[in-house]
Amino acid sequence: MPYVQETLNRLQKSSPGQTEFYQAAEEVLESIRPLLEADRRYLDANIIERLVEPERQIIFRVTWLDDKGKIQVNKGFRIQFNSAIGPYKGGLRFHPSVNASIIKFLGFEQTFKNSLTGLAIGGGKGGSDFNPKGRSSAEIMRFCQAFMCELYRHIGATIDVPAGDIGVGAREVGYMYGQYKRLTGSYEGVFTGKGINWGGSLVRTEATGYGAVYFAENMLNSINNSLDGKTCLVSGAGNVAIYTIEKLYQVGAKPVTCSDSQGTIYHPEGIDLALLKDLKEVQGVSLVDYLKTHPKAQYIAVADYPQDGQAVWRFPAQAAFPSATQNELTEADAKALLANGVICISEGANMPSTAKAIDLFIAAKIAYGPGKAANAGGVATSQLEMAQNASMTYWDFEEVDRRLHCIMQGIFDRSSETAKEFNEPTNLVLGSNIAAFRKIADAMIQQGAV
Repeated sequence: MPYVQETLNRLQKSSPGQTEFYQAAEEVLESIRPLLEADRRYLDANIIERLVEPERQIIFRVTWLDDKGKIQVNKGFRIQFNSAIGPYKGGLRFHPSVNASIIKFLGFEQTFKNSLTGLAIGGGKGGSDFNPKGRSSAEIMRFCQAFMCELYRHIGATIDVPAGDIGVGAREVGYMYGQYKRLTGSYEGVFTGKGINWGGSLVRTEATGYGAVYFAENMLNSINNSLDGKTCLVSGAGNVAIYTIEKLYQVGAKPVTCSDSQGTIYHPEGIDLALLKDLKEVQGVSLVDYLKTHPKAQYIAVADYPQDGQAVWRFPAQAAFPSATQNELTEADAKALLANGVICISEGANMPSTAKAIDLFIAAKIAYGPGKAANAGGVATSQLEMAQNASMTYWDFEEVDRRLHCIMQGIFDRSSETAKEFNEPTNLVLGSNIAAFRKIADAMIQQGAV
């Protein structure tokens, strides 16, 4: 079937230079091939061409004043990808790497991830190339307010509900929500990740990391195994990585690595979670300072990384949790993980493994949870926040965590059952993509040519 290359060729002409987006689209299109061969309805309804084109792409200038009174200019994005099964839902990322390709790949992945949760939410993503690092709180507030002066026109509780992502935490969400309320006069659940005392949900901070661990447990339990007693590698040192590490300790595993933009910590005795939280959530400093408390831990600077990958994946372990950023895990890293005894990989980041790395994991038939399934805990809990806002109720930590656990079980079950349906029981890439695609595509067919 030539549709994959034809679709990619069209995308390369209409959206040139967007390599991350092409990668995300190709991975999905290749893996849903068995479904398209079995059911011509999706090709006859031209679902593929419709699905890879966002319903709306909003790009705008953000002009703001820094603390020196100088006018700064950034670019803002909101990609409203697909609303077939619910309002657009997805985070905002503030990072200098943000461009149209990054936001479109994230929005495309988000559409499938949200479908997998079983909840009524469509897919979207947004952000800016603004870098909050080194900026004062006053500068960040002014930027967020300027950003919202354009974005507020395009969002709403039943239209598009943004949330946080890299560079956007509770502080940034608060500044943007405050400006939205000022501009619209509406106090509504238009953002998730809000403060607990003004509409936020418990567990939202922990959700993506916890969810990745729950998904790994589901994969291992299905083969009569568990994370208990396993040595685990975790990349990143942000929100996802920290709470992955926290949950790993709770289930009896031992996480021994973490990393940031400057280097990697390897601590065979187990990462000091309290210290990691202090360094990253309180002080906001480099991981190299970890050695001041634990001088026997090993620190590998980025300059000393292997030329073909990341240091964090080169240590003996049984499970790995890529929790930093896209394409952080290379083919060489995948070979090292498999050689060092890893039998389970659960992705906490969005598309952290390259296509060649994924091919190796699938061929090895290990327990491999792709990001759109394994890291859906964050958006699932965001939808739980939306539900609490809509019903004007508030659930305690245990209730939200219980619902999160059930949602991750449901995602695994849907992905696993679909993989078995297509005679590839260990291939959760195929299973998750087909399960997510089928729900969206059926809704699109039923709603007509829109």
